[in-house]
Amino acid sequence: MMMRTRRFIAGRKLVQDERGDVPGWVLVTLMTAGLVVVIWAVAGPALVGLFEQAISRVSGM
Repeated sequence: MMMRTRRFIAGRKLVQDERGDVPGWVLVTLMTAGLVVVIWAVAGPALVGLFEQAISRVSGM
């Protein structure tokens, strides 16, 4: 009985430790989304120009 209780407590502590890391993952996700938006804003016009140039060369216009 004592061994079962120790396992239960150890398992519960592991779950609590994992739950404490959620704000870190949320922060990483938000920072990644922010970087994507910034990079897209900076590189977007250049990528559109590159795409239009490639399409015009392929279509021969």
